Amino acid sequence: MKKILFLLLVMPVCAYSQINIKVLDENGKPVSEAYISYNNQNFTTDNNGFVKIPIADSEQSLSVQKASFRGFNKNIKINPKVQNVNVLFVKTERETEIQEVVFQKKGKPKITDLTSIEISSKEAQQVASLSGGVEGLLKTLPSVNSNTELSSQYMVRGGNYDENLIYINDIEIYRPFLIRNSLQEGLSIINPDMVQAINFSAGGFEAKYGDKMSSALNIYYRQPTKFELSGEASLIGGRLTTGFASKDKKLSAMISGRYRNTNLVLNTLNEDTDFNPQYMDFQTYINYKLNDKWGFSFIGYWSKNDYEMIPKVKEVDFGTLQMPLKLSVFYNGKEDDKYKNMMGTASINFKPNKKWAFTLDNFAYQNREREYYSIASAYMLQTFDPVSGAPVASYDVGGQIDHARNDLLVKTYGAQLKAKFSPDVNTDFEVGLKFEKENLRDFTNEWQLVDSLGYSTPRNYADPGTLDPSQLRLRYSISGANHIEPTRLSGYAQYSRKFYWGENRIFVNAGIRASHWDFNDETIISPRGQIAIKPNWDMDMLFTVSGGVYYQAPFYKEIKDVDGNFNPNIKSQRSMQVILKNDYEFNMSERPFKLTTELYYKKMDHLIPYYLDNVRIRYSGLNNSEGYAYGIDTRLFGEFVPGIDSWVSASYSRVYENIDGRGYIPRPTDPRFRFSMFYQDYMPKFPSMRVNLTLVYANGLPSGTPISLDQNGKPDFEAPYKYQRTLPSYKRVDIGLSKVFIDQKDNKVNGGFWGNFKELTLGVQIFNAFNISNTVANQWVNDVNSGYNYPVPVRLTGRFFNVKLEFKL
Repeated sequence: MKKILFLLLVMPVCAYSQINIKVLDENGKPVSEAYISYNNQNFTTDNNGFVKIPIADSEQSLSVQKASFRGFNKNIKINPKVQNVNVLFVKTERETEIQEVVFQKKGKPKITDLTSIEISSKEAQQVASLSGGVEGLLKTLPSVNSNTELSSQYMVRGGNYDENLIYINDIEIYRPFLIRNSLQEGLSIINPDMVQAINFSAGGFEAKYGDKMSSALNIYYRQPTKFELSGEASLIGGRLTTGFASKDKKLSAMISGRYRNTNLVLNTLNEDTDFNPQYMDFQTYINYKLNDKWGFSFIGYWSKNDYEMIPKVKEVDFGTLQMPLKLSVFYNGKEDDKYKNMMGTASINFKPNKKWAFTLDNFAYQNREREYYSIASAYMLQTFDPVSGAPVASYDVGGQIDHARNDLLVKTYGAQLKAKFSPDVNTDFEVGLKFEKENLRDFTNEWQLVDSLGYSTPRNYADPGTLDPSQLRLRYSISGANHIEPTRLSGYAQYSRKFYWGENRIFVNAGIRASHWDFNDETIISPRGQIAIKPNWDMDMLFTVSGGVYYQAPFYKEIKDVDGNFNPNIKSQRSMQVILKNDYEFNMSERPFKLTTELYYKKMDHLIPYYLDNVRIRYSGLNNSEGYAYGIDTRLFGEFVPGIDSWVSASYSRVYENIDGRGYIPRPTDPRFRFSMFYQDYMPKFPSMRVNLTLVYANGLPSGTPISLDQNGKPDFEAPYKYQRTLPSYKRVDIGLSKVFIDQKDNKVNGGFWGNFKELTLGVQIFNAFNISNTVANQWVNDVNSGYNYPVPVRLTGRFFNVKLEFKL
């Protein structure tokens, strides 16, 4: 295997020098026998519209000509040594300006967002990740943070889990709302088997994306061109995906089913608990092309996630070498949670000509969640002699009862109409209108009872034997019965164009969106813009500036206050952003690389303070905070190993807030420093033996303080100013090893039973390879004698070996 450190050495630039010229007409078809004049020599393109010519010793003019087409001219400098020139020929009777353009990969949707990063769908299938293939890869990007491997949720540039947009085929997707900890999360809605293209923007995204403050992830599902069948079986689940297309290619369909059970993974936790987490889903994507102008498509999704937990005993060792502590907890009761999601989208596509395109999406979404638990627990907190290990003292004993009967039903249905006008290949005008009708039914009944010597003391401490006449209060109680049926209207308009400014290429994207929600009677207007310049330098560089005003439109979580009621006076949170980006492409050891650097600053107001506990976010229900965030992201992407992509990411960022003018403190998602890597390799002599590695190191998030309560038993949001504590750094390495027995390149099998297989791979995944004990949150235990709150770490899973078999017919 090639050494990781070798990747960072500077390698000599490739010795040969040449120009790769590709000539296409306005329909994207190759132009053969086009005449190229350069350095007093003449060349012609082949049947594929392609030709290679050597670079001259000095700057020369290159001319491309052919009868009935407008000519193309460009000055070619001597550097870089390898240059790619893409030429688009337009008929002479057309008045459209001829441009050199960047061609979109065949079959993939055209992306106009200058902040978007494209992620390989193949790598999303191969990455070793517990949280999901696409999200697992996202967490190796410099701007994305997560402190738990079991969750498919992620935080971007100091934002929380709720601030990210997710689209499948331009339809916004919702995640479950009542998830409290990462153990409850099941399958990500994104099925890597069905993915064609993945585009991710960490901020400054274009106007057609919705009203969130952090990021936008847009997934496009693929259309099969013939019959296919693929599947996977492993120790934690399996999947089966099939697709087909009619002979005339007008009808295509893809259907996929997945099952997952993480019981074996959860058994690596240091506790005696019976887990029965079962997750399954079914997805389908159907397309019918009536003719060249009309097309129809349908996406269907159904998922059922059941999480059952019967805790028995839990022991946690923590503290220091001089003062080792141990928490022993004994349980009685169970937790039984159910999450059901359904979605359907029917789309009509109309393209009357090459310039116009219209899409009408009709969608419906339902989320049914139930969170039921009644768990009684008794605990003992002890310290031990650091030398002998014998118990020295018992700091505290006590017990508590946790109870919840929470039900949530979310229904959303509506339609969106989008129109796109492209007068030429380099210009796009886009507009869209969206109507949504929402139905939210929320029933909350959640409380915690703690005895006088328990995790906290809801009433004053009394000496043993002394009668305390005060009433016994619950540590906290949240209850509410809410039902609303609001309407949300939104629309956008944007313009994008590529053109030349002298010999420099310019890319512009500017737009505005507006939205109105009748629940709080608020209208928000969000102007956004992007501009990029690619100078005609010897170095291949691209500079981008993007930003605008971005809102976090409130929904179920934001409008629910600490009492459990919906607040109709809540307003959208606002973020004013500016992002500076540089892309530097170069060759190293005759292989392509790209170094991306981004600087960003966000000024935020109307913020709603929140607590973050594991993956649960509980908002205060008031717009009484302001804040700011800044940072730098870097990513080196390229072929560290010939033929396959890898990358290394690093970032440093901070995010602060000021609640009620008390002063700035770190927000619960303050990320600080982070380093990550996604690396792929193979054995040179045995290329069918492959490995992929994901490595993450991230500073721990602020855990704040134990949730203190006011006189009414409600969370006190003054507590973060009284006490701040940071979780330990998050460190994790996941490794995927595979042996390819059959593929369509080097290991092809003809005839017999095995000849039916296109691919057959046996793999071993090592999750948490170094068995690092990471902490996702703190459980706060109060010593009634001293009043000190002990942060007891809530640990994540240990090392786990997963074996999986993948096939494709």
